[in-house]
Amino acid sequence: MYAIGLDIGGTKIKGCITDQHGVMLNRFETVTPVKEGREGILSAAAFVIDSLRGTDKVIGIGIGSAGRINEGTGEVVFATSNLPGWQGVNLKTFFEDMYKTPVFAVNDANAALWGEALHYEDEDLVMLTLGTGVGGANRIRGNVLSGAHHQSGEWGHVVLVPNGRPCNCGRRGCAEQYLSGTALNTIINERTSWKQVRGSAVFDLYAGRDPEVVPVVEEYMEYLRIFIENIGHGIDPDAVIIGGGIIESKEHWWNRLLKRVEGVRVIPAALGNQAGMIGAAQLVFHSLKSGVSGR
Repeated sequence: MYAIGLDIGGTKIKGCITDQHGVMLNRFETVTPVKEGREGILSAAAFVIDSLRGTDKVIGIGIGSAGRINEGTGEVVFATSNLPGWQGVNLKTFFEDMYKTPVFAVNDANAALWGEALHYEDEDLVMLTLGTGVGGANRIRGNVLSGAHHQSGEWGHVVLVPNGRPCNCGRRGCAEQYLSGTALNTIINERTSWKQVRGSAVFDLYAGRDPEVVPVVEEYMEYLRIFIENIGHGIDPDAVIIGGGIIESKEHWWNRLLKRVEGVRVIPAALGNQAGMIGAAQLVFHSLKSGVSGR
C-alpha cells in the first residue's frame, strides 16, 4: 500500500508517493503560484497529486501546509501572506471531494517531523524548518503535538528580538524575520552590495569569506544559536532537528553552528528538504492505523 504526501510551501509544492517505511515510488514538484492566490495554489497542488497518481494502491493523501492547521477538520485557521488567501481553506474537504479518498492535513513542520520520526522512533524531538518562513514542531512521547489552538511548535512567531523587525503575522521581532531564508536574503540586500544574491549563493559567498557576507551570516548563526538554546531550556528534547531549504547549504556553515551551541544536541534533517512530503505520507499510515477518520 502507498500514500501520497504533499508539502505546500511559499516557494514550492512538493509531492511524493511512498510506502509505510518512507521509501519513495515517485516524486514531483512545481512552483507555488502565490500571485494566483488560493485558487491557483489549490490547482497547483492538485496538479502535483495528479502527476503522482499511477497506482490503485494509494490509501490516502497527507498534506503538510504552511499556516496553522486544525488537524481534526483540515482547515487552515491562520496563514500569513506567504500563501495569499490561504486562511480559511479546508484542505481535507476540498481534496476528499476531489479524489474520494481519505485526506489528512497538518502544519508543514509537523509533517516534516513525522518524516524525521522514521529515524528517531523513541526520542523527544523539536523540529525547526528554515525556508521561506520558519516552521516548527514538537514530538513528546511519540506524539507530534498540535496544541489547544493548533499552534504548538509555532517557533517562527516566537519573539527573538523584542521590538525588532515587523512580521507579517502582525508582531515585531519574530524569529521568522531573522532565521528564515527570506530574512537572510533581505538582510544581505540591506547590508551588502550583493543585491541579487539569494539562497545557496549567500552561503557560497560565506564559504569564500566574502568580507560583506561573512558578518551577516555570522550574525544569522548567532541568532540561531540563541534560539536553539532557548528551545533546549524550554522543551528539553533529546535533539533539535534543523530542516528546510537552508539545510541544503549546510556544508558551508553546519560545523560552525555546532561549535557555538551548548547543551543541546543538534542534528540535520536526515531527509533534507524532502522531510515534509515524506512525513505527510507517513501521516496517512499513522492516522489510519490509529483509527482517525478520513472521509
